Amino acid sequence: MDGFARVLIITNLDKDPKLHLTAGLGEHIQAGGREMRQLTLTPETGDDRLAELARWADIAIILGGDGTLLRAARRAAATGTPLLGINLGHLGFLTEAEEPEAYEAVDEILGGRYTLDERLMLEVSLRRGGKVHATYLALNEAVIAKGPLARMIEVVAYVDNLNVATYPADGIILATPTGSTAYSLSAGGPVVHPNLDVLLLTPICPHTLYARALMVSAQSEVRVPLGRCLSATLTVDGQEGTMLEPGDEVVVTRAAVAARLVRREGWSFYDVVRRKFQGASLRGDRQ
Repeated sequence: MDGFARVLIITNLDKDPKLHLTAGLGEHIQAGGREMRQLTLTPETGDDRLAELARWADIAIILGGDGTLLRAARRAAATGTPLLGINLGHLGFLTEAEEPEAYEAVDEILGGRYTLDERLMLEVSLRRGGKVHATYLALNEAVIAKGPLARMIEVVAYVDNLNVATYPADGIILATPTGSTAYSLSAGGPVVHPNLDVLLLTPICPHTLYARALMVSAQSEVRVPLGRCLSATLTVDGQEGTMLEPGDEVVVTRAAVAARLVRREGWSFYDVVRRKFQGASLRGDRQ
């Protein structure tokens, strides 16, 4: 047997509400002589439990969409557990296989026919009063955005202590190459190959004719001070975050850990981009 002796299935209950695929895959995996555990994700599921099971597992199979995989990646990154995503959602840029291919993909990978795709992650620190108030991991992006009122904020971005951008806007997206196909893309940012060692700074609805997304080294420190901003939020991967206060500062650096995604042999980022964008255009989907 290969190194994947202990398999964890993480299921988004909204995507597999009757757990038919979960149960079927679980039985299939156990029939091959492997240990199997299962975790159903709901809003009440504790992230500590997810991290605990990720430490136990040799591989985690994610049944859901990109959002489910993002949540799992943030909790499993510290363990180094490889993640195999089975898409039960919409576009599925991060997942490896679609639902009809689930059994075939699992058999290939558990049989040793796979590669590991390591993805850069962000460490996002919220500093308040000169101290670190909160810290987050992000696989896609950290977003600083205006509050509920239709009022722009002044975005000032520093890269390695140099002021590189100042403009009135609805906010700014600090994205990884993985996140380049998510919110950053919707805001006019470029599609970036995930192997590139860069960070993206993409303004959200800037009130200027000349603002463009900026690509910087992933070794850089990016700081965005809030100054006298009256209302703004920090959101990480679209799933967690907090309200910001005047004087807060958000600092983004490359995280010490990476997300490890399992790919079948022959996987190509460009194939995924072509297939997903063409399908989205035909269906009218938006990420």
